Amino acid sequence: MSIIVTGSIAWDNLMHFPGYFKDSILPEQIGNLSVSFLVDSKERHRGGCAPNIAYNLALLGNRPKLMGAAGHDFEEYQSWLDEVGVDTSLTSVYENEFTATFTVITDKDNNQIASFHAGAMARARELSFRSLDHDDVDWVIVSPNDPAAMVKHAQECRDLGIRFTYDPSQQLARIDSDEFMQSIKGAAILTVNDYELEMAKKLSGMDQAGLLEHVGALVVTRGAEGASVYTQNDEYHAPCAQAKALVEPTGVGDAFRGGLLTGLARGFDWPTTLRLGNLVAVYAIEQSGTQNHTFTLEEFAERYRHNYGDNALIDTLSARGMEFHG
Repeated sequence: MSIIVTGSIAWDNLMHFPGYFKDSILPEQIGNLSVSFLVDSKERHRGGCAPNIAYNLALLGNRPKLMGAAGHDFEEYQSWLDEVGVDTSLTSVYENEFTATFTVITDKDNNQIASFHAGAMARARELSFRSLDHDDVDWVIVSPNDPAAMVKHAQECRDLGIRFTYDPSQQLARIDSDEFMQSIKGAAILTVNDYELEMAKKLSGMDQAGLLEHVGALVVTRGAEGASVYTQNDEYHAPCAQAKALVEPTGVGDAFRGGLLTGLARGFDWPTTLRLGNLVAVYAIEQSGTQNHTFTLEEFAERYRHNYGDNALIDTLSARGMEFHG
């Protein structure tokens, strides 16, 4: 069973300003803005949609392959991914580039000033499935990345007959209608949250039924309301799992997708697959950082039973006795 995860690879720099931006930014001087904020904390976390998804796949006993573009500062990150069970052999490292970097300063009102440097991510369009043994690939997810790379990877999956999930997420604000329509054609799954669903409708000019003319299934995450899946003939909804704490929502959607792909790759039914994704998501929301949660497969199966009842399919996850730690 081979799952390839494409998407952004990034370092996240999170900083906290112990004051209020509004006290230092003068509206009448906005045309001459020059201001610096002395922050009192800085955290660096491993990030990027593709490693986030791959990490959760590894926690669930898979050995996903990460296809993405990273820079010369990726060595530490790569070693850690290899250690936790992510195959980085398809990741290209560009020594003359930085790995993509997200930097954000948050003030006491939770206002944020952020920047994103694409760095090596802009080279992701150079990566291709055509040189791989595509008969050995069970699933691909095309997650947020360089827009040209997303179009290319979706097209190659169609050409090579590889099942793929198209997950545009935040790039819906960046891509145009033609890019979106070109990418969803032939996708086995389109994954969005409830807000992104409305963006997808506006971008495509189609309603939900129209979108389902182009994809096999539409999966919609709904935050505290759980997740739903729609096909041309059926729909299912799974309530969210119970979180022990609500610490940080960043990365929750990527965690869900790790569960979703696990269910798809193992041939689970839709209700089980959605619940699997929902449960992985609450592990992520209970920690700061997108790859700092951990569990054994036995612990996961027990928590699934606590939230959703007995399920023999979930018990098969722990039958392999695999365990990864972050």
